[in-house]
Amino acid sequence: MNETNRHLDNSVNSANAVSSANSVLLTRAEILRWLRESDEKKLAELWQQADATRQQRVGDAVHLRALVEISNHCIRKCSYCGLHVDHQNLTRYRMNTDEILACAHEAVEFGYGTIVMQSGEDYGLTKTFISDVVRRIKSETPLAITLSLGERMNNELIEWRKAGADRYLLRFETSNPQLYEAIHPSLPNRQSDRFAILRFLQQLGYETGSGIMVGIPGQRFDTLADDIVAFGELDLDMIGIGPYISHPDTPLAKKNDIYTSLDSQEQVPNSELMTYKAVALTRLVCPHANIPSTTALATINRETGRELGLARGANVVMLNLTPVHYRQLYEIYPAKTCITESAEVYRQQLLKSVEAMGRHFGVGPGGTKR
Repeated sequence: MNETNRHLDNSVNSANAVSSANSVLLTRAEILRWLRESDEKKLAELWQQADATRQQRVGDAVHLRALVEISNHCIRKCSYCGLHVDHQNLTRYRMNTDEILACAHEAVEFGYGTIVMQSGEDYGLTKTFISDVVRRIKSETPLAITLSLGERMNNELIEWRKAGADRYLLRFETSNPQLYEAIHPSLPNRQSDRFAILRFLQQLGYETGSGIMVGIPGQRFDTLADDIVAFGELDLDMIGIGPYISHPDTPLAKKNDIYTSLDSQEQVPNSELMTYKAVALTRLVCPHANIPSTTALATINRETGRELGLARGANVVMLNLTPVHYRQLYEIYPAKTCITESAEVYRQQLLKSVEAMGRHFGVGPGGTKR
């Protein structure tokens, strides 16, 4: 039995409370009940509890991360992602060192404490290239560095940590092995095991992050409950939760019937409300974690999506500093809110919203508080 299956069995068979040393007492059955809850008055209690836990455990600061999408090349065939290798209508790009460094210096000018370098799983971004970029950023700026480069080899992860990378983000997307394999086929002769990689990252001393999509076709309510249990068991530092947004040029969108055999009462909706529920419950299970109010939330609710996420457990916002001529090509899903968004203009708008909530922007890298 591989690590993923062992983890799933432990989660599904346990009726006990989530047992991370840093979590509150919340059973899987309670998580499942909240996920199915529709009463607005009861949900208001959930929002209040999540917000109070956020305030007590990570404070009122909203930490800003500078997101730089350094490459849209990818060798994977993930059925939900617009960057998948078989997407022939996508112009590919890969940023060079000077372009990435320019973004890092812009992040410093805007007062951000962290840069997040994200890409598809692109082996054109070599171990040496990333190591050199990390060292340059560390020598020229005070920024913390988060890498989100997919499933990379152990020797690469070791080298990048030695070079100075502080954090690594690898979303496990779903804790259900069958659903994971259906939407995220493994490479030839290389079985994907993201739970094992996450634990290896923790052993290396990275602040480690993961996350899921809410409402991916084939996701059951009990699967989503298991995902939230998994966050607590992994004791993660960062957790990203966003709604599934379909991309028309993906296998999942073109052959949706393959994945939608679930009864409508069992399929998790990819709704704004369900995403807020997952965020709030994750805050209760992982009170110390940094949880972003994601771009995907802001995409499905451009007016108040990010703010409502912040009011229901989140404490981080990622603002896109990718050069605009590249930004539109990093199309994991269509119509992202950040395509034409000016980082500094949006920062000022967000500041007004954050201050109206009685909160403030964080200073420095904003690491995990344990």
